[in-house]
Amino acid sequence: MQFDDCLFFSLTTAARHASRYWKQAVCEFGVTGVQAMVLNVLHEQDCVSAACLGKKTCLDSATLSGVLDRLERDALIQRKPCSDDGRAIRVTLTDTGRELAAKVYQRMAEANRDYRASLSETEVVQLQQLLKTLL
Repeated sequence: MQFDDCLFFSLTTAARHASRYWKQAVCEFGVTGVQAMVLNVLHEQDCVSAACLGKKTCLDSATLSGVLDRLERDALIQRKPCSDDGRAIRVTLTDTGRELAAKVYQRMAEANRDYRASLSETEVVQLQQLLKTLL
C-alpha cells in the first residue's frame, strides 16, 4: 500500500485541515478551537455535568479540566457541585459566557457552511454518515 492511499493518513490530514480552519474562524473571540467547541455544546444545553460535556466533546477528563479551568478563569463558565451527586460537577455559562457562546455558535454555522461549500448536499450527508460509521 502506498502511503498516500492510507486511510489513516487521509483522515488525519483532513482533521488537521478542519481544525486549523475552525481555529482561525474563532480566534477573534479570544478562545481556542477546543474552547469554542465546549462553548457550542453549552450553548445548546447549558448546565450539564462535566462528564456529559466530556462525552459530548470526546475530551478526556484531564483535557476537559484544563479547558474548563481557562473558561472559568475568563469568567465564561461556572462549575458547581451537582445537588443530587456531590462528586459530580455541573458546568454553566455565565452571562458573559452566554453572550460569547451565542457569537461562537453563529460562527460555527457560518464556518461549517463555508468549509463544506465545495461539496454537494448529498456528499455532505454521505460524508457525515461515513464518519459516524467509523466512530
